[in-house]
Amino acid sequence: MNYFKNTTSYIAIIFFAGLLVFSACKKEKGMDNPTASQLSPLLGAAGDVLTLTGDDLANIQTIVFEKDNVPCLFNPTLNTANAVIFRVPDTASGGDQNIVLTNIEGKQVSVQFNVLALPRVTEASNYNFTGGTVLELTGRNFEVANKVVLHGTTDEATILSQSKTKLVIKMPSTNVVRAKLDITNPTGTSVTGQEFVYIPNNFIVFDDDWGKDGAYGIGSIQSWSFSCNPSISTAVAPKAGTAVLRADYTDAGGGLSTFLGCSWTTNNNTFNMVYKMAFITFWARTEAADVDITIVPDNPWKGTDPFGAATGFGSKTVTLEKGKWMYFKIPADFISGDYSRLNFKTTDKAAPKTTIYYDDIILVK
Repeated sequence: MNYFKNTTSYIAIIFFAGLLVFSACKKEKGMDNPTASQLSPLLGAAGDVLTLTGDDLANIQTIVFEKDNVPCLFNPTLNTANAVIFRVPDTASGGDQNIVLTNIEGKQVSVQFNVLALPRVTEASNYNFTGGTVLELTGRNFEVANKVVLHGTTDEATILSQSKTKLVIKMPSTNVVRAKLDITNPTGTSVTGQEFVYIPNNFIVFDDDWGKDGAYGIGSIQSWSFSCNPSISTAVAPKAGTAVLRADYTDAGGGLSTFLGCSWTTNNNTFNMVYKMAFITFWARTEAADVDITIVPDNPWKGTDPFGAATGFGSKTVTLEKGKWMYFKIPADFISGDYSRLNFKTTDKAAPKTTIYYDDIILVK
């Protein structure tokens, strides 16, 4: 009986001792000694995938890019004891810095990395400009931007102020019709996806007033509107300049109709508009419900409906969302035939009467 008790006690001691050894080993594995052996690659831009290899990495819970303390979102459940995979955050600041990885016990390991942070524009306050126009660019990696140039030229904008996400510039005068921007910071130079239109070198239908010179010098652009009363207004803050073109559509399906000017031909004694363009651009705003606007070119002297129905000229419809200025840049390849006016129609015949504000209607070469 005493032998049995002694044996039982001996077994219990061995069992609990084994548990202690197992627990200690388990705690040490992946928790106590995180180490890094290699980070690949050693430099990269936002969104690039990074792989850190080493030991005891399974319980890494947070990753921070040290410059400006930018956290990195990742899935810790995908960690292994020997590898952690993550991406460079979109908000990471550029330059050499440490990446600090911390496990659930607060143990840290750090590795050096170079973030390539080229300037990137996601939005602009306007896409039209003249010499001296101030534009606010929204995006990232602007805090150390040092040069902005019209792409393909030496025409340089002046940097007025900057932060990580905002860049305010004063645009230069230029000989080009339209151009993207080259923005440079210490990482390098990037070209914007957005294109900016130099108003004086294009055909103005309306800016603060109707365009002063028709396509062939016949005088101001004219309104030939139907079921729509246009007026120059300051009822809402313009997108640019001092005034907007207010179009009060008095009947569903009405049209703001802009007569652009014509040239005389002997072919059937007709007038033809031969101004060739790459884009129709304009800003528009409505305070009522969303509304569709259909751009319809026509020529009253070539057999089309004088109230704007398209007969072989093509059309393009865009949707205007209520309560905000929206910029439209419409490729003009939908237009076929010689046209003398453009009609901005409310499409749905059942739509309610509405008011639409327009600004900077430009035909872009």
